[in-house]
Amino acid sequence: MSTPDPAPAAPTAADRRRWTRYLVEERAEAHVYQQLAQRREGEEREILLELAAAEGRHEAHWLELLGGEPARLPRPGLRTRLLGWMAGRFGSIFVLALAQSAEARSPYDSEVYATPAMRADEKVHFEVVRGLAARGRRRLSGSFRAAVFGANDGLVSNLALVLGIGATGASSGFVLFSGFAGLLAGALSMGAGEFVSVRSQRELLEATQENGHGDAAASDLDLDENELALVYRARGMEADESLARARRVVSAAKAGRAQRTGPLRLPVDEGDDHEIVGNAWPAAISSFLLFASGAIVPVLPWIFGMQGIPAVLVALALVGTALLSTGATVGVLSGGPPLRRGLRQLAIGFGAAAVTYVLGLLFHVSPG
Repeated sequence: MSTPDPAPAAPTAADRRRWTRYLVEERAEAHVYQQLAQRREGEEREILLELAAAEGRHEAHWLELLGGEPARLPRPGLRTRLLGWMAGRFGSIFVLALAQSAEARSPYDSEVYATPAMRADEKVHFEVVRGLAARGRRRLSGSFRAAVFGANDGLVSNLALVLGIGATGASSGFVLFSGFAGLLAGALSMGAGEFVSVRSQRELLEATQENGHGDAAASDLDLDENELALVYRARGMEADESLARARRVVSAAKAGRAQRTGPLRLPVDEGDDHEIVGNAWPAAISSFLLFASGAIVPVLPWIFGMQGIPAVLVALALVGTALLSTGATVGVLSGGPPLRRGLRQLAIGFGAAAVTYVLGLLFHVSPG
């Protein structure tokens, strides 16, 4: 056990209460990492268990100062309890993102009873958790971007549409019809656009994929003078490495010529870009549904028979709540302030809707 920094000889009652809070927080944080580790495999699991062990060392430090387990322990903070609850049920990137924010605010920088090693640990923990969260963000980034874009597009575009139509003095029935028309048109457009985009990308990738055109000739190539190295250089490999790899392939092909029962496949790069791009139909359907899920929200007041200013106010409240939620979610995942991200999303969405509402007021005509 490392020795604490020089500190007052006689700790006060307030010091002991503070140590007790540190104890329960360290214990709760170790539990969070253990819960997350149960839902991970391989290296990520080992890293999380190491973090839990480090929190256990910190816990032991405060236990030693307290002289053993206190008779009464306070509850961990709300954030830590929330992390523990989420880690046990979801084990998702959201937990790691929240844990990253928690690790960024170490109380030990100004705590004289914390050791230098503990202060250093907390700073390193932040970087470790940020690295783990970054892995999750990279895996999530494409689908999450599409989800946020699709839902927000539906929210903002249909809110702008129904407010603009409503401001012209149109009847509630016409506003409702316009909202459904906007939902269907936008969702179909999103779905069709995603389908064409993914299908086109896959077709482009298929045109660049290696094929077996030269496989059968590999065993007949000259070991020292052949163009196989150019294949690897064309794929981005360095010249020396390409030549060495080409010689290995040709040597293997010549050695195995008598035993082969089928064509020899030239080595190709690992990984499948098609998997990264995804499939056209699932992408199109998800884009349709994501847009529709956002676009239905501004229409709800009119669906339930509301009209006029009350319907507009309820639509604004519903869309505002949705925009704040998606913005805050982006903030949590990015490690930024959720409220600021939510307010930014809200300002952008309401700003776009305000433009069409003002235009509707200027024209203020009803269909005759």
